[in-house]
Amino acid sequence: MINCGVITISDKGSRGEREDLSGKEVIRILEECSFSIEDYRIIPDEKDIIKSTLLEFSDARKFGLVITTGGTGVSPRDVTPDATLEVIEREIPGMAEAMRRESLKKTPHAMISRAVAGIRSESLIINLPGSPGGARENLAVLLPALRHTIEKIRGDQSDCAPA
Repeated sequence: MINCGVITISDKGSRGEREDLSGKEVIRILEECSFSIEDYRIIPDEKDIIKSTLLEFSDARKFGLVITTGGTGVSPRDVTPDATLEVIEREIPGMAEAMRRESLKKTPHAMISRAVAGIRSESLIINLPGSPGGARENLAVLLPALRHTIEKIRGDQSDCAPA
């Protein structure tokens, strides 16, 4: 069982002015895939708060998977990718590329996503969009690779492909 933390980044959500549908959708999908949700938070679009929560989930709580939803676009308050880049030690650009490629099939706005994915310590951190549909579609693209990725991050030495 892989332990996870889900963070919704939303000013309105953190003030109770909007229901968090995307975070709940991410949790539903992960639980259906037998991931263990250990913590779920709604925080404002504040870089320092995002960074400290990512650090807590990866360094102190040692979650194998940390998913954020929201704040991945280009508006002035969209700082999730910036905070994530300051926290991760290694980026995994293929994951973000795969998410954008799949989203572009549905909307041209996918090209303005700044979502990133990367590694901090033994945690995989992934930024998803803030809409429930976007979060669901992007997570679906990554699901087939998540367990393997986390196993490798945590030191699995087995070969990735059969001989």
